[in-house]
Amino acid sequence: MASQDDERWIVIDGRRWRRSDPSLPEARRKELVSELMSARSAVGHARRKGDEQAERAARDRVHAAKVALGERGPKWWD
Repeated sequence: MASQDDERWIVIDGRRWRRSDPSLPEARRKELVSELMSARSAVGHARRKGDEQAERAARDRVHAAKVALGERGPKWWD
């Protein structure tokens, strides 16, 4: 039987990461994951161009998407 703690975290390559909020509606979760992937792509593009302003803006988008997914920010289980 899985513990409640197991539902909050996922381990990848030995590192523990917070899971997305399971209470998010599937359509919203998909929107946020799409935004997260787009923002991560924008980070890479900005880094390759050496555009520090664009990289900062893209990293801010990544952070916002992760907060909305529940992977950062307030704990969704509280």
